[in-house]
Amino acid sequence: MSTTQVEPLRCVERTMNFVTTAEPRQRLAEYALAVATPPTVTARRVVPKFLQAKPRALNDVAEYVAGSALPPAVVCEVGWVNGLGAIRSLGRAGPPVIALDHRPWALGFRSRYALPVVAPDPLPDEDGFISFLQELAEVLDRPAPIFPTHDEHLNSLARRRHELGDRFLYPFPGWDVLEPLQSKRHQIDTASRLGMGAPATTHPRSAEEARSAAAEIGFPVFVKPSENIVFKRIHKRQAFVCRDAGELEHAYRMTADYEPMVQEFIPGGDEWLWSLGTYIAADGNPLAVFSGRKLRQTSENMGSARVGEALWDDEVVDSGLRLLRELGFHGIAQVEWKRDPRDGQLKLIEVNPRLWQWHGLTGACGADVAQTAYWDQIGVEVPYARTDSSGKRWAIALMSEHGVSVQRPPYVDGVFALDDPKPGLVNAGRFVFNPLRSS
Repeated sequence: MSTTQVEPLRCVERTMNFVTTAEPRQRLAEYALAVATPPTVTARRVVPKFLQAKPRALNDVAEYVAGSALPPAVVCEVGWVNGLGAIRSLGRAGPPVIALDHRPWALGFRSRYALPVVAPDPLPDEDGFISFLQELAEVLDRPAPIFPTHDEHLNSLARRRHELGDRFLYPFPGWDVLEPLQSKRHQIDTASRLGMGAPATTHPRSAEEARSAAAEIGFPVFVKPSENIVFKRIHKRQAFVCRDAGELEHAYRMTADYEPMVQEFIPGGDEWLWSLGTYIAADGNPLAVFSGRKLRQTSENMGSARVGEALWDDEVVDSGLRLLRELGFHGIAQVEWKRDPRDGQLKLIEVNPRLWQWHGLTGACGADVAQTAYWDQIGVEVPYARTDSSGKRWAIALMSEHGVSVQRPPYVDGVFALDDPKPGLVNAGRFVFNPLRSS
């Protein structure tokens, strides 16, 4: 193995014990090969060169934040619309924003609202990521709210919070709460204990048990990993829809090392997927509450949001807040449900204990979760705010490999913004050039 393959493997061996208690070495090697890419590959990700960002050094941070009366905010992982949405929400509120990502081509690096800084990827190099944050904190010289937009960064921050101490302010709970919560099995078990709906779910320990579970539940079924962070990074997907025994065998084989679940497939399209989005203060009081539903995902029956709209549903909100209370959670979260068209019952899909893909819609509807979290973390009193049933939409108009999806106004675009045009121009360039590059 080359140096670029060996070093990530050592980092994974040192830092990935949270995934399982005895992780197979072959799986570690597979992950290392998936994330260890030579610098020349990263440089070729975007064509032409004018679409590449120009990250800044740590030495530039002190000058960038100097003179601001407001503490800076740090956003971790800004490669796509989740991080870009956080940058814009926070930047529009006034504080200087530091955008961190391990990829120099991260879309959020092009926003006018943030200083782009390359930082280590915490999944293969958690030690390097935490050391970098300690250096960053010395430059900032005052506690800064920090916003992870993906689970890799969230888990590293929560797990190593004792090392970072009060250098940062954390809109999420400690590792004692997050570690069990990150298990999809724990989420479903908690919802079931509260008498809430959830898809019929089994946890097979062999392919034979998976076949028996599918026969009992009935095809089609979902197969998904309960521990999905590494799985998603390697396989670029979240789950499998299995319509027969052959597809089930393949899905189980792919997920066998990640606590696979065989789950009832709930019928109905993407428009049956509902979300509570919220920021809950440390005392347990929700300060910002969003209710909405997806209209379209990036893939059929799974994937991330492509189009969503703000609609208020009391049951979605009340059930989600009750579940988060039972989980002992405070901070930013999304609880996603699917309303079963057969009986109208809400069934839990998942809890995301962080900013989610389309949180940018919350600000346009009067209950910006990122801004609310920032003000609360720095000690500014924030009045309770909730969204309504405006029907305002959020969408990503242009997506490479997923085509065009412009919505009727008024809507919020996940990439294009008149007050922050560069990310939209870059994304349009990628939309044009990426197919040419792959042809």
